[in-house]
Parts: sequence; structure tokens; C-alpha cells
Amino acid sequence: MNKQESKYFNTALLMNEALLLLLEKKDYEYITIKEICEKAGVNRSTFYLHYETIDDLLEEMVDNLNKKFIESFSKDLTIDKAVNEDLILTTSKYLTPYLNFIKENKTVFRLAIKKPYIMKSNKSFSRLEKYVFEPILNKYKVKAEEKKYILEFYTKGVLAIVYKWLNEDCKDEISLIIDLIERLTFANVKN
Repeated sequence: MNKQESKYFNTALLMNEALLLLLEKKDYEYITIKEICEKAGVNRSTFYLHYETIDDLLEEMVDNLNKKFIESFSKDLTIDKAVNEDLILTTSKYLTPYLNFIKENKTVFRLAIKKPYIMKSNKSFSRLEKYVFEPILNKYKVKAEEKKYILEFYTKGVLAIVYKWLNEDCKDEISLIIDLIERLTFANVKN
């Protein structure tokens, strides 16, 4: 990365951080470009060099967050080489980093719950389905006509618990949430 690219990247990071800090204090709809620029220590013209709207900044921030999440999820998950028992994603091995990631980024995730169209949450789940869930179901030799129902059951069920936890500011211990998800999804039942 050359000096110009580095400067561009650092400025973008400052604006990302500014938006996150502002999101902790006020609703997304009431945040202005002026506030983002002041918090980031950049000019409005600099903002417009990077983005056309606050939605563009938010979209970039969410894309970066999703990439980090999928990278952190998939580095411990080598689907083609794993034994089936290692591919049960509702165990503490996978839920702990997932829930920690959500807790560390709870402001953004709460916004994703409130405004899924802004956060493009469906796009994130599509990636997870394609690169994580679908290969796992294939490894388990799940019938094609059953896949959509199984995916719906697990994702909606686990997300309902996570959303409730997020709405309560992640106050309950992660271990409680993991235990609940494991029990409800029968992760501890041996075949």
C-alpha cells in the first residue's frame, strides 16, 4: 500500500470510528455529515471524496465488519477436512467467538436489527449460507428439499436469542446464551 492509499484508508477508518461513536449516542437518522466530520477531524470535502452519503459510509463499515466476521468464523472451520461433529455450529467452540464479536460490535448489530435494509443484513446471511452453512449441510448429506427449512429453523432460532440478548445490552453472560442455544438446538445430542 503506497502513502496515498494509506492516507485514504486511515481517513476512512477515522470516519468509520466517528460514525460508530455517534451511533452509541443517537439514532442513525439524526446523524449528520457535519457531526461525522467533526468527530473524525476531517473536512466535509474529505468526506465527499470518500462517500456521497452517510449510507455509503455505513455500507462500507458494515461490509468491513462482515468480512472480519466471516474471516474469524471460517479460519477455525475447514469444512472439507472436518469430521461431522466438528461442524455443529451451535457449540461453544463456535458460539463463543461469534457472541464475543457481536458484543464488541453491539452498536452496529443493534442497528442491523432495527434497520436491516440499511445494514444489508440479508446480504451477510447470504454469504454465510453460501460459504458456511451450505457446505456443512452438504457434508451431512442433507436432502436438497430439506436444506431451506433447516437453515430457516437454525438461523431464525439462534438469531431470536441473540437479538433478545442484544436488546438487553448483552448483560447476560455469554456462557448462559451458549448453554441456552446448545440445549435448544440439541447440539449435545449424540447420533
